[in-house]
Amino acid sequence: MLMQEGIFLDEKNRLYEKLVPAENELRKLIKLVDFSFIYKALEKTYCENNGRRAISPVVLFKYLILKSIYQLSDVDVVKKSMYDLWFKYFLGFDLEETKLIEPSLLTKFRRTRLSKIDLVDKTIEETMKIAIEKKLIKSQAIIVDSTHSTSKYNQKAPKDAMLQLLKELRKQSYRTDEKQAETIKKGMPTKPRNDADLKECMEYGKKIVSYIKSEDKLQTNIALQEKARYVEELIEDNLEELQLSSEPDAKVGHKSVDTSFFGFKNHLAINEERIITAATVTTGEVHDGKELQKLVEKSEKNGMRVKTVIGDGAYAEKNNLEYGKEKQIDIVANVSSTVRHGNRKDANKYEFNKDAEMYVCPAGHMAIRTARTGKKNQVNQAQTQTYYFDIEKCKTCQMRNGCYKEGAKSKTYSVSITKPIHKEQIEYMETEEFRKKMRQRYKIEAKNAELKNNVGLRTNQNLGLLGMKIQLASAIFVTNMKRIIILMDQ
Repeated sequence: MLMQEGIFLDEKNRLYEKLVPAENELRKLIKLVDFSFIYKALEKTYCENNGRRAISPVVLFKYLILKSIYQLSDVDVVKKSMYDLWFKYFLGFDLEETKLIEPSLLTKFRRTRLSKIDLVDKTIEETMKIAIEKKLIKSQAIIVDSTHSTSKYNQKAPKDAMLQLLKELRKQSYRTDEKQAETIKKGMPTKPRNDADLKECMEYGKKIVSYIKSEDKLQTNIALQEKARYVEELIEDNLEELQLSSEPDAKVGHKSVDTSFFGFKNHLAINEERIITAATVTTGEVHDGKELQKLVEKSEKNGMRVKTVIGDGAYAEKNNLEYGKEKQIDIVANVSSTVRHGNRKDANKYEFNKDAEMYVCPAGHMAIRTARTGKKNQVNQAQTQTYYFDIEKCKTCQMRNGCYKEGAKSKTYSVSITKPIHKEQIEYMETEEFRKKMRQRYKIEAKNAELKNNVGLRTNQNLGLLGMKIQLASAIFVTNMKRIIILMDQ
C-alpha cells in the first residue's frame, strides 16, 4: 500500500512560514515544483491493496535531492533531517517529528522502484515544463557535450579495493591524535591473512568501522566518522555486487593520449538559457557523436524547438551532418581531419576518441601513432588514415584471438577519408554565422563544471549504470531548478 505524503505541509506547521526565510532555495523549490509527478510515475510499482503502508516515493525522492544539493551520504542526509529545520520543511515533516526512515531504505528505493522508470528523462521533462510555463525559454539552439564521472570503485579486484579502502581508513584514524596513535593502533582489529577471501575482508571492515564509531578518541574527527559510515554503507548494501565485480558496468574512457578514466559518460544538451534539455548516460568508452540524435529528439520531446546544434568536433561526423540536413538543423561543429566519415572495417568495434584523435580497439587500448597514405586532391580517390597499436599489448591481450596474428610485427587499423562528404560543412565553418554561434559553446563547459563541483557528479556514488542514471537525474533536477530560479529573479 502506498501512502501519499510529503507533498503539502499540514496546517499546524504554518510556523515554518516564519522560520524558513523566503529566499531559502528549498522553500523556492517547494513553491515551484509539484513533486507529485514522482508519485504518479511510481504509483504502479506499488501494490494498492496488499502489504503495509509504504513511505511515500515523494519523500524518498526529496531525500535524493538533498543528497545532491549538500553532497551527503544516505546515513548523513537522514541523520541531518532529524534536527535541520530546512530539511524537515522540505521533506514535509512535522516540527516535532523524530521517527524517520532507515538509511538503507534509500538504497532499496533506488534499486526496486527507480529502476522501473527513466528518472533522467522524467526530471528533465518536469523542469522543462516549469521553464516553459514561466516563459523562460527563448532560444532555438542546443549546445551538446559530454562530461565523465569516474567510478567510486577502481579496476582492482574487489578484495584488493576493499583492503585499500580500509588501509586509508586506519591511517586517517591514526592522524586524529598523534599522541594516541599507538593506543589506537593496538585497539584496531587484527588484519586478515594474505589468502583471506572477500567475505573475510568484509568482516574485517565491519570490525574497523565498529571500533571507529565506538572509540571516544575518534569521535571528534568528523571526516573520519563520515568515511566510516561510507565504508559501512558499501559493505552492507553492495556485498553481493562486490563479490561479483568491483564495478560491472564502468569502462575505460580516454580524455587524451596520456589520460584515461574508469567510469561513465553523461551526454548533455543545454539551451542558450543554460537549462539542460536532454541527457543520456553511457559507459566511458562510447563516442560522443553517437548520442547527438538522441539528444536532439529528447530535447524536442521536452518542448524545445531545435534549429541549431552546437558542439565540438566529435559531433561533425557524417551521420550527424546528414541528420542535420534532413531535419533542417544547423550543425555547428568543426570538422577535424581525423573525423572519420568513410566506409571502414569493424566500424562497430573500433571507437574514435576525439580528445586524443586516436582510435581505441575493442579491448580499450589506444593507438600510439598514425600515418596517412594516398594522394591529396585526387578526384574519386580517397586517402587512407592508418592507426598503429602497441604490438606488445596485443601479444598479451585477452581479446587477441581473431584480432592479433601470432608473429605479426605490427597491428594496424585503417580508415578511408572521403573529403567531399564534409565539403559543405567546411564552407559553413568559414561564415560569420558559424563563428558567432560557436561562441556559445563555453556555456556547456561551465555547466559541466557546475555539475561536477556543486552537485557531486565528479564521481558515481552508487553502483553501476543504474546508479549513475539516478545520480545524474538528481543532479540535473537541482541544477535546472537553480537556473530557473535565477532566471525568474532576473
